[in-house]
Amino acid sequence: MNPLRHPVSCLVLAAALLLGACSTTRRLGEGEVLYTGVHRIRIEADSGVVLSAAAESAAREPFDVAPNNPLYSPYLRTPFPIGLWAYNYCYTPREKGFRYWFYKRLAKQPVLLSAVQPGLRTRVAVQALENYGHFGSQAACSLRYRKQGRKARVDYTLHVAPPYTYSRITYPQPAGTLRPLFDSLQATSLLRPGAQYNLDTLTQERSRIAAQLRNRGYYYFRPEYLEYLADTTLAPRRVDLRLVLKPDVPAAALESYRVGGITVALRNVEPGPADTLRLRDAEVVAQRPLKLRPRVLARALALRRGELFTVDAQNRTLNELGKLGVFRSVGMSVPPLDSLRGGREIDVRIDAQFDYPVSVSLETDVTSKSNSFLGPGISLKLSDNNLFRGGEVFSVALDGSYEWQTGNKNSGGRSSRLNSYELGLNATLDVPRLLAFGRLSGRLPAPRRTSFQLGLNLMNRPDYFRLIAFSGSAGYDFRTSPSSSHTLTVLKLVYNRLLHTTESFDQTLEANPAIALSFRDQFIPSVGYTYTFDRSYGAAASRRFYWQNSFSAAGNLLAGVLRLCGERQPQPQHLFGNRFSQFVRNVSEVKFFQRLGRRDNWLATRFLVGVGYAYGNSEVMPYSEQFYIGGANSIRAFTVRSIGPGSYRPAAGDSNGYLDQTGDFKLEANVEFRFGIMGRLHGALFLDAGNIWLLKNDPLRPGAELKWKGFWNEIALGTGFGLRYDISYLVLRADLGIGIHTPYPNPDRRGYYNIQSFKDGLGFHLAIGYPF
Repeated sequence: MNPLRHPVSCLVLAAALLLGACSTTRRLGEGEVLYTGVHRIRIEADSGVVLSAAAESAAREPFDVAPNNPLYSPYLRTPFPIGLWAYNYCYTPREKGFRYWFYKRLAKQPVLLSAVQPGLRTRVAVQALENYGHFGSQAACSLRYRKQGRKARVDYTLHVAPPYTYSRITYPQPAGTLRPLFDSLQATSLLRPGAQYNLDTLTQERSRIAAQLRNRGYYYFRPEYLEYLADTTLAPRRVDLRLVLKPDVPAAALESYRVGGITVALRNVEPGPADTLRLRDAEVVAQRPLKLRPRVLARALALRRGELFTVDAQNRTLNELGKLGVFRSVGMSVPPLDSLRGGREIDVRIDAQFDYPVSVSLETDVTSKSNSFLGPGISLKLSDNNLFRGGEVFSVALDGSYEWQTGNKNSGGRSSRLNSYELGLNATLDVPRLLAFGRLSGRLPAPRRTSFQLGLNLMNRPDYFRLIAFSGSAGYDFRTSPSSSHTLTVLKLVYNRLLHTTESFDQTLEANPAIALSFRDQFIPSVGYTYTFDRSYGAAASRRFYWQNSFSAAGNLLAGVLRLCGERQPQPQHLFGNRFSQFVRNVSEVKFFQRLGRRDNWLATRFLVGVGYAYGNSEVMPYSEQFYIGGANSIRAFTVRSIGPGSYRPAAGDSNGYLDQTGDFKLEANVEFRFGIMGRLHGALFLDAGNIWLLKNDPLRPGAELKWKGFWNEIALGTGFGLRYDISYLVLRADLGIGIHTPYPNPDRRGYYNIQSFKDGLGFHLAIGYPF
């Protein structure tokens, strides 16, 4: 090859050789060795010994020390240690100039073998195995030197001994009322004869016992008042375990207490004269004017005079006061153990300071929507956080945004450059309780609220239409457990009206009656219910499971009322001279997140199914309620509304063809591997699949109806990779999707890979936040 004819290749090769020749040990001191990671961790167990996943993870953790520029810690490094190169070649004693700035920005201190201390880490690993009962285990380490002893990798070997198990377990037998409590606690103990010794379980059992006692009036009891006595001499690898009370436990800690006097001190932002108010269970000292209704304050106090003093009641009181949203700070003081002067009652004092009730906020941001629209937005919000002296929040928000769409041109030659602006005015009233459900509201954990909303929204797409929407709703939001939340929309009424359409848009409506029906002026009266289950679990929340199911029904209640009132309107029925929609719609979404290896590596998955069916008063669902697919938060190889329904494909060059690409049934699945690259910069590899279909045959959209025949061939598939930059309060995201399979047939590509060309299958998206 003539090097003069390929100058770029020569430059790249020369740069690679130059970088490869750079030393990463140049500035190491005498006797210092650069740690380059772990070569191997070998775990050997005696015959018949099974090491649990938790014990293995705990034993491996001390060895997981990342070297410089890790790729897969602690085993692999990236081939370009930029931080070490900058440390070795860009150092300057002068604390100014470009070279110093470059050094401060990029240089990374070398990770030295002396700082890693492999010998110490073997002892820590042995201790971790002993915490799981594997007493007598052994560990060793050896070094693999390179570069004349200036670099070294580490080999670790663990030999796991058989575990110890419990033989007999006894609990304390104190005198008085504590004895039956300990008997019941032993019956539900985390410790069982024959189980493997586990230090974490022993610690959890002490904490469980203390928590149970503190919620039965023994408020001053602590886990450290309990200790374990173990005897391992009775049988080989067996532990005779005794749980006992320490001899120096204060006598007051073994007594149960009830709630005595409750004093609530309320302070306003501006100081003023104070009045004393007597509630059923508390005395309130409040500055005038009193900014909280006494009934609301009494309802927030879970402590009741004369009842057992429990930690749960204490925490519920603080939480309920905090959830009112009217206080800047809330605190409770309980007498310490050494200040008790006899008696079996505990007097408490609650101090709370009111916050400013009225707040104004102005926010500017960049928004990213599920339909791939990206653009700047502004929001001016005025809120009164204590409108009726009961923590009611009334807010009025004026919103505006301008958006353009990201994506590609793989939708049959149609441009994806859509733009629009929106203006909105919304008023919301949130009441911090469930109106009409007084007793039930008090039994549910916070937060819980009743919400009322009125809104006006104007959307303008200059090349297509201008639409105005009026909306009003009333509903409930509440939790039944820390992981289960519910949203019940008792009534929602939306009125859509087209103010202006372009000539090309009108032609599209004339050619597509189904689209015209979905855009007509209409009322959408609906009720809905959404259940959300969101739980993180595992070691340090290494797993997360999320499920949300939303159901809505429109028009049924109104149609029934009209019939009961004697309205004998022929189909379709009208409300104030306009037709109203009648349909049912359900969307179920499941997401699962699993951490893989190091902290920044995650496997994220999502599966979504949506179905809607129009009937009675409607031939089709409103356009805003129909499903579409593709875009920055969906199948990223395709622009939003560029695929489906089914195998239907609009004619090439039809600029309004995207209006046809909605459906009644949606199926989507996503898998994404997220990994850290450097600092706040992260990467992702993803695979997306799905499509939409019609439930009813539409002659103008052949191939759009959902059928089993050819179903799998109509699933669009795309892959790709992306970058994410996390700046704490938001994530900037860039994704490049690569199309693999489209649901419509391509006569030029008869195999599964039916993209016309690789370039046509690329979709680039800029977005805010993660796709799911």
